[in-house]
Amino acid sequence: MTEPVSLSLPQRHLYKLLDRLLSSEFDDEEKLLQSLVRELVEREEFAVVGGRVWKLLPERGVYRLLYQYGEVEHIPDGYELGISEQPTFAALAKQRTVTDVETDALLRERGIKIYSATGVGRLLKVQGEKFYEYVVAINAPTVGGELASILAIIGSAATAALENLRHRHERALIQRDLDQASLIQRSLLPDHSIEFLDYTAYGVSIPDRIVGGDYFDYLRPTDTSEEERLGIVVSDAASKGLPAAIQALFVSGALRMGITYHTKISSLIARLNTLIYETFPHERFVTLFYCEITPSASGLVLYANAGHCPALHYSARSSTITSLEPTGGILGIAPHQRCSVENINMQHGDILLIVTDGVLEAQSPSGELYGIERLANHVRAASSQSPKSIALEILEDVQHFSAGAPYSDDRTIVVVKRQ
Repeated sequence: MTEPVSLSLPQRHLYKLLDRLLSSEFDDEEKLLQSLVRELVEREEFAVVGGRVWKLLPERGVYRLLYQYGEVEHIPDGYELGISEQPTFAALAKQRTVTDVETDALLRERGIKIYSATGVGRLLKVQGEKFYEYVVAINAPTVGGELASILAIIGSAATAALENLRHRHERALIQRDLDQASLIQRSLLPDHSIEFLDYTAYGVSIPDRIVGGDYFDYLRPTDTSEEERLGIVVSDAASKGLPAAIQALFVSGALRMGITYHTKISSLIARLNTLIYETFPHERFVTLFYCEITPSASGLVLYANAGHCPALHYSARSSTITSLEPTGGILGIAPHQRCSVENINMQHGDILLIVTDGVLEAQSPSGELYGIERLANHVRAASSQSPKSIALEILEDVQHFSAGAPYSDDRTIVVVKRQ
């Protein structure tokens, strides 16, 4: 019995929490997974009763119990489940996360009747089928649905962390290549400023590392028969460093190709989601805000928010700020993710501010978040200034706010103003 994986905004914040947890330095991948299970069980809001880590032994065709934690009756150390006896293990290679009824007699005796499980690590071929190196399973009063979505995030985040752990000793050897990659990535970013009709936009992106997963671009169709329009995209790959940069480059290329056809925004986002899902088996999360400025006299701007942090629309007439919340889920988590299209009208003097969560979730040394309210107040106070001045002042304010904090992220800001 499988459940489709969905994602809501609170779960996006869960991923960031796990990302901070998994970015800690572990000497051993098994200790990393144990820490992850403890974190999940101990957080009351998830109502998880117990969690287990199973490790694949390819030569024997079994998964061995590596770790258990929670209130479930103790399972014998080293207990094994044959891959031929548990179809769920093979299903994980296709679904990543599965909710199913427990069929093993001993586990049922221990009180596990139904569970959700997710694959972690690399896929290994055993007996003609593919299996994950590790399986993280949890049980709770209610499984599936929201809990399955949480596990989907855990699977991808933990996989990324394992890869980082395994490759840590190689990083010094590829430093020169990273420097070159940084040059390539910077060369693909557009000029900071662009003008379109009576709109002016200014964007800036600062990676936390040599390369990063943040990306912004200004997109125009190359077919002159198309109606004049300007697309603006800001995206954020959930992983860090080179994997995130690769995702950002992938998104850049896919969107630049897609914009050459007058495809509906919803179709463009759906196709991009499918490409990300099929291309990135481990670090597949991407959030994205895409908008199109039209030549409409009413200032019509169409937008889609795929699991991205809210953009802000400042109205010069009323001095109010509207938060443009997600209209769909994060890209790459499921093969058929949908994202609806909404619209706003930008009057003269209005401002559209698009950022990545490296701005909103920037932390002070005491752990305080920069937050959307602080950002909105800054936009309101600087509304008479140029997009460049607004963007650079916000960036400077965020950098001062977070100076000395232990955790940081890529930061991207795009400001659009109708003159």
